[in-house]
Amino acid sequence: MNDQGFVSPDEIRAQFSRAMSDMYKSEVPLYGTLLDLVAETNKKVMEDSPEIAEHLRWTGEISRLAMERHGAIRVGTAEELSTIRRLFAVMGMQPVGYYDLSPAGVPVHSTAFRAVHESSLQVSPFRVFTSLLRLELIENPELRELASHILAKRDIFTPRVKELIAKFEAKGGLDEADANEFVKEALETFRWHTQATVTAAEYNQLHDQHRLIADVVAFKGPHINHLTPRTLDIDQIQVGMPKRGITPKAVVEGPPRRQCPILLRQTSFKALQEKVAFVDQDRAEGSHTARFGEIEQRGAALTPKGRALYDLLLSATRDELKEFPSEHNAQRYNDLLEKYFKDFPDSHEEMRKQGLAFFRYFVTEKGIAARSDVVRPRTLDDLISAGHVHFEPLVYEDFLPVSAAGIFQSNLGDNAQVSYEITSNQAGFHAALEAPVLNELELYAATQRRSILECAATLQLPPLV
Repeated sequence: MNDQGFVSPDEIRAQFSRAMSDMYKSEVPLYGTLLDLVAETNKKVMEDSPEIAEHLRWTGEISRLAMERHGAIRVGTAEELSTIRRLFAVMGMQPVGYYDLSPAGVPVHSTAFRAVHESSLQVSPFRVFTSLLRLELIENPELRELASHILAKRDIFTPRVKELIAKFEAKGGLDEADANEFVKEALETFRWHTQATVTAAEYNQLHDQHRLIADVVAFKGPHINHLTPRTLDIDQIQVGMPKRGITPKAVVEGPPRRQCPILLRQTSFKALQEKVAFVDQDRAEGSHTARFGEIEQRGAALTPKGRALYDLLLSATRDELKEFPSEHNAQRYNDLLEKYFKDFPDSHEEMRKQGLAFFRYFVTEKGIAARSDVVRPRTLDDLISAGHVHFEPLVYEDFLPVSAAGIFQSNLGDNAQVSYEITSNQAGFHAALEAPVLNELELYAATQRRSILECAATLQLPPLV
């Protein structure tokens, strides 16, 4: 509670994340199995590799690891996207980054709602990858009009949650009772509904155009389609899933396995086939495939220079593969990744030296003890060499368009791949969102800069260079 009696948005976010996880566990029991596997794997990694546990203690990530989740939803209209932005703002989450997935044959563009300050992320790193359907990519004008008409009739938010959003905006916060009610009401937007809002024939029309279009248009709301825990070793998870009766996708998306992980690696298990009832049916005679399980391993956030090198190496890998990574070429794809990513330095020291990654800096006990010295090192590099300052890579909090598309495609089926000859439309996305997205690289740079300033203040030095 703050002085006005308002619950911190960070605490509302943490409460909502727990409630979302409990709901999804009840809806998708395999998600609970996945959580157990991830918890066991993380425990083993920290026992076998104490240096990883030490890294997590320096950064504070060890306290957030077990609660780390990202969800994903898909909305259908500009109004839905704008209201979801206002809903997430109650939880201290802002839109970060723009992702256009249409070049990969997925008719959406997206952003990630998350906390943006390192102190808020420590309380709850909950993120929601949120996609807006691009109706203009539906080639058939009659089908496009049908989808638009169906979406216009639904309201994915409860009346009460809209009242609480408006109250938060008017008063600047919510008290404990309102915050608890907000979590309960907001959860309804993300709940799975067996009852569709279309006939079986309409569903088939939408589905034949693209499975994702049917998923967005044919239901009462943007059911959460996966909730992703964070592992410290995704390769162990990939091997461990079949032993738990879970079939993983063939290829881990993102960079290859490294001593010093970078960006984001993701895998998933196949989407569930779930019974649904269409409006012209008395009972659940149809089926729909959308919700699946996903796991991620997060590494260092890369600078623009580092991202450019990553994109170059990933493009070279895929160009040589000459086809979409899948089960039949998984080993070749992994071999090519290993081959090309030898050109990306695999030590934190070298990544820092070459300006490839963002880092957070911490004053050591030796640095504290040396504060009274008359002659001391004055540059950041001098302080690091003297052992007065320690550095750790900033964890990547965001997503990768190619990886997101790969996860979508693996769960939409091979026949979901479509070629959309249309340009990116970030301005249109901003207009629908009614706000610009934040630049994730600027956020990482700001966190790095704050940590350097904090080191200088702690060591009683002028600003460091």
